[in-house]
Amino acid sequence: MLLAHFLAGAVTLGFLLAGLFFLRFWRRTGDELFFSFAIAFALLGLAQGAIMLANSYLEERAWAYLPRLVAFALIILAIGRKNRRVR
Repeated sequence: MLLAHFLAGAVTLGFLLAGLFFLRFWRRTGDELFFSFAIAFALLGLAQGAIMLANSYLEERAWAYLPRLVAFALIILAIGRKNRRVR
C-alpha cells in the first residue's frame, strides 16, 4: 500500500509539473493553447491526488473520471480552436 501511495504521488507531481511547464510557455507566448494544457494537466493532477487521498483505487467511480473528462475535453477544444484560426 505504501508503494501505491508513493507512485500515485509521483504521478500527481508529474501532472502538476507538466502544468507548470505549459504555464511558463503561456506566460512567454500568450498562446491560449499552452494555457489550456496547463489547466488540463492541473486538473489531471488534482484528480489523481484526490484518488490517492481518498484511498479509492477502484477507479470505476464517476467522480474520479469527471475531472479527467473535463481535462481531455479542454485539450480537444483548445486544439480545435487553434487549428480553426485564420492566420
